[in-house]
Order: sequence, then structure tokens, then C-alpha cells
Amino acid sequence: MSSWSEEYHKSLKSMDTEEHIDLAFYRPIGFMWARLAARLGVTPNAITIASIFLGVGAGVLFYYPELWINVVGMLLLVWANSFDSADGQLARMTHQYSRLGRILDGLSGDFWFAAIYIAIVLRENQAIPYFAEHPWVMWGIAVLAGLFHSKQASMADYYRQFHLYFLKGEEGSELDNADDLRRQLDESGVTWRGNFWRRLTMVTYLSYTRRQEASSPAMQALRRELRRKYPDGRVPEEFRAEFRRLSLPLMKYTNILTFNWRTIGLFITLFVGQPWLYFIYELTILNGLLAYMVMRHERLCRTLTARLKQS
Repeated sequence: MSSWSEEYHKSLKSMDTEEHIDLAFYRPIGFMWARLAARLGVTPNAITIASIFLGVGAGVLFYYPELWINVVGMLLLVWANSFDSADGQLARMTHQYSRLGRILDGLSGDFWFAAIYIAIVLRENQAIPYFAEHPWVMWGIAVLAGLFHSKQASMADYYRQFHLYFLKGEEGSELDNADDLRRQLDESGVTWRGNFWRRLTMVTYLSYTRRQEASSPAMQALRRELRRKYPDGRVPEEFRAEFRRLSLPLMKYTNILTFNWRTIGLFITLFVGQPWLYFIYELTILNGLLAYMVMRHERLCRTLTARLKQS
């Protein structure tokens, strides 16, 4: 039992960044899937791809107004997320890390929710007379909600990776730098004609990282100051501990902006038969939380940058 427990805890990113529902439900299930996959020789990327099919299938079932069909879709979405948990846990257990895996992991949720958004729009444009007469209104609301959804998930992930950088160092974080990625792309020799898909993967990830950096100027200033003051990357333990102390209270907001609380809102709207209200939840409550999280994190970074410059 001791070795089982140790292996399970090694499959987690960190207790600082884990969400309560994940720890109580998805991580134990994901660990079981990961152990089975390791035994069968299944790769993390294969699990991620399987989760995409499950999540898209769930979205299709949300098109139908019958509640029992929606419930089946909810169960499929829960299954998809247990696979989404398993792929990361398997990667950490077997050290099968790759940038492609990180990109696929991020895209899987995009595929799920694209299917969910389309299903809701098509359903509500038939069910509600106003939207039936003005279908572009629902499409516009859905696109806007989807754009903000992407922003919320992106920044939540970015702040978690920055926290993990101070907690575990570079080897325990997936924090990247757009300038380094640009240089790697230029030096890789990978061309659109020679290897289209690899080039597309690299360009997509570079663009994703640039958008994260553009939304966090104070964080980028702190990273530049750290590189200037500690060019060898050896940030003193006292500074790491101070960042963790200040950043830890914000981790609960990054967790709310990921899967669990998002789908709780979605499931509630499906149970009451008004799934279009999910878009309102995205645009108001979750967006307000995003703005608050960014404001708090930027203030934290400005404070620590000023301390570094004075020391």
C-alpha cells in the first residue's frame, strides 16, 4: 500500500495546484486508467485522443432536449475528463513528456467544448422563438463565450505553471518563453513543405505562448528581472518560498476556471432545460473571476519585481 500511495502522489502535479474535486474523484480514477495504460503499453497521447472522441460525443448528446440523453452525455464528459487526468498522470509516471502531448492535452478540451457550444446553439435556435428568428444572436453569444473560455483556461494554466516553476524548478514546470520558442523554431530547420504538421505544432504553441505573455506584462517583467539577477537560473530558496506563499491563495481561482466548476455550471443549465444560460455563466461569473485573478497576480508580480530591484 505504501508503494501504491507513493506512485499515486508522484502522478500528481503538486498538492499546491490540485483541485479538491480532482483529488477526491478524477485523480484516483485517472491513476487507475494510467496504471492500466502503462501495463498495456498505451501512450499518454493515445489516451488524450480517446478523450477527444468521448468529449465530442458528449457534446453531440447535449443537442437533444431529452434529459436522459443529456445525462448520458454528462457521463461521457466525466469519462473524457478522467482520461484527460490519466494522460498527464501516465506521462509523469512513465516520464513520457512531449510538447506535442502538452498541445494535444490543451486542444482536447477545445474540441469537447466546441462540440458542446455548437450543440447548444443548434438546440436553442430551434427551441426558443427569438433565437429561431435571429439565429445569429445565439451564434454570436457562443463565439464570444468560446473566446473568453479559451482565455480563462489559458491564463489559469499559465499561472499554475509559474507557481510550479517556483515550487519545483524548471523540471517540474512546463513554463516556456516565446523568444526561446521562436529561436528553436528558426534553428529547427522544420519547413512547411518538409514537415507541415510539426511546423504547425511549433507555430501554434508559439502563438499560444505569446498570447499568454501579452496578457501578463507584470509577470514578464518579473521573469526578465529574475533572468538579469540570476542568469544561472538559481533563484534563492527564500524568494521561491515567498512567491509560493503569495501565489498559493490564487490557485483556487485557477482551479475554478478549469474543467470542474465550468461543467458544474453546464450540468445545472442542462438539468433546468436552459443550456443557453451556460454562455451567460461564462461571460459573467467566470469572466469576472478571470479579471480578478489577473489583477491579483499582476499586483503580486509587481511587488516582487520591486523587491528584486531594491535587493
